[in-house]
Amino acid sequence: MKTFKEITEAAGVGPHAQVTSLDGNMNMAALENPQVIRSLNAYVGAIAKQSYELPEQAISALREKLARVGLEFAPNPPISENKGSMSLPMSLFGGRFGKDENTPFNEFLKDDGISNKVEGGLTLKLNYEMLEDNTCKITAKIE
Repeated sequence: MKTFKEITEAAGVGPHAQVTSLDGNMNMAALENPQVIRSLNAYVGAIAKQSYELPEQAISALREKLARVGLEFAPNPPISENKGSMSLPMSLFGGRFGKDENTPFNEFLKDDGISNKVEGGLTLKLNYEMLEDNTCKITAKIE
């Protein structure tokens, strides 16, 4: 007869179990990697796929979840129509401020923290539509 400890170790649970990450220990701040953008878009799509009463609720949920990996996006304009789209510029960890090896002595570097990794930076493209049952359908993609 097996002990409880042997069963839990064989099942991969317990204090000494080897837990592997589903993302392969991917650095989600390495936005120059196309696999990271693909993973983030899958994550954003799953969040946006849920039903919300108002588009602002969906955007708020996206803002909260993306902040967990250091991504922020511009405040959204007020939404008054039943259908529309918007493109919101993004930043990584609030952007960069300071100096790097190419900054002149009397100037400071200030950018979104993404443009130095991805040409032109990234934007969050949102499409929303109010449905007949007064819920909101939203699609989102990072480009």
